[in-house]
Amino acid sequence: MTESIDGWIWGRNLRAFLEVLSHFAGYEFDDTDWRTIEAAVQDTDDENPDLWYAYPLVGVNATLEVSLARAVGGEEMSIRVAGAEAPELRLRADTLLSAFAAG
Repeated sequence: MTESIDGWIWGRNLRAFLEVLSHFAGYEFDDTDWRTIEAAVQDTDDENPDLWYAYPLVGVNATLEVSLARAVGGEEMSIRVAGAEAPELRLRADTLLSAFAAG
């Protein structure tokens, strides 16, 4: 198993990040997924490993586990993507993190 891809994005970009990552995995991300994640991340803390939230994206191309935690007092969202085995998917996930951290 490969290492996870870790990074952060602005919280306002979380849904778009998950939608695009889901597309690459071949998973159909919908409003139910979003409502579940949106509610769950409210009580997360990126400085406490026990307070991260993990959500599976089980697609036809890959099965990813996305772990999420908010920066307390900030607008950042820490993200860890596990299960991206294919080099192309790893590059895409890493690029998404960079893009959604920029703006």
